[in-house]
Amino acid sequence: MSKFLHPVDVAEAVATSRHIAPDFVPEDVPADCATGRVLCEDVIAREDIPGFDRSVVDGFAVNFEDTTGSSESIPALLNCGGRVSMGAPEQGLVVSRGRCAYIPTGGVLPEGADAVIMVEHTERAGDTVLVKRPVVYGENVLFHDEDYRRGAVILQAGRRLTPQDTGVLAACGRTSVAVARRPVIGIISTGNELVPVTATPGPGQVRDANASMLAAYLNEYGCDPLHYGIVRDEYRSFEDALSKALPECDAILISGGSSKDDRDMTAGVIAGNGEVLVHGITLAPGKPTIIGRIGTTPVFGLPGHPASAYVVLIVVVLPLISHMLGEKKPCLRTTRAVLGDSLPSQKGREEYIRVRLEERIAYPVFGKSGLLNTLVNSDGLVCIPAGCEGLEKGCEVDVILW
Repeated sequence: MSKFLHPVDVAEAVATSRHIAPDFVPEDVPADCATGRVLCEDVIAREDIPGFDRSVVDGFAVNFEDTTGSSESIPALLNCGGRVSMGAPEQGLVVSRGRCAYIPTGGVLPEGADAVIMVEHTERAGDTVLVKRPVVYGENVLFHDEDYRRGAVILQAGRRLTPQDTGVLAACGRTSVAVARRPVIGIISTGNELVPVTATPGPGQVRDANASMLAAYLNEYGCDPLHYGIVRDEYRSFEDALSKALPECDAILISGGSSKDDRDMTAGVIAGNGEVLVHGITLAPGKPTIIGRIGTTPVFGLPGHPASAYVVLIVVVLPLISHMLGEKKPCLRTTRAVLGDSLPSQKGREEYIRVRLEERIAYPVFGKSGLLNTLVNSDGLVCIPAGCEGLEKGCEVDVILW
């Protein structure tokens, strides 16, 4: 029990979280269903993309030197020698000096051409094309390996795939891709005062808000949350819930499962079945957080107050989940802002303050960690480092967005 409520700094807690994280498990999924998943391996170009020189505008394929010095008042006069057809190379179509060929967007650049003049900058009189401005070499042309060269890394392992990436995979001919399996994260709610969301609370009772909040975040981040219901503050009930969750989950979050009391039930159950690695972090809110392990399964005891639980999830649990997904680092959205009010802080602890954003100004949203409205009325968090006694109004800060 020696580690019970002996607070460690945030860096040590995060390092512990990462250290006990299970490795990611790869699985193949259809490429068009892979958005939001994390790549397990590099995606390599099997061929040049595009495989031919192509026009990116509607216009005329030309030799750029033929347009030198052309203008509205003195246009270059070129003879149009044909038209590029879409979807096939043009047989025998050659653009020699003094000649040009009409080319649609995406058309194959004919032999002898090295640029395309947009149709808007031309005028046609029969077979003669008047070019009213010069172009440079390669203008309006996408060369055959300009997007991706054969053998190049297109998408790196550890990348969370976007809809744009899915389009790139299709262009590369990839119908499936190896991604990390979605980790299964168990959620156990604890507390004699908790009742299900569907129940009407009686005197001294509250609905279980944390489980829904945690599950929603985990699902959005790329995990499969599993609810194990509400457990009373009894040792046997804790053990039964954990016994059910351990073989089914990659990690377990116990909501309301931390306390400053050395006789804390959650810490005792974890210690009795595995090991308590951390009990207490110099973090505000979230000081009494527990990090433990039963067998190879990480188990976290999160504070019961919603704001505290949310901060611990982002700061301490997310590094473990990122490792399980094969990410290089947690995928957090941030933005720069100017602090609208000064923020005092107690030196020696890392503090996370809820803020709302108004035109790039971050205003603190103060309130007790048990209040839900501070989460709804804020846009994110500002971190005050442990060695700092506060932040002054007007200083630039990074806001971790919800």
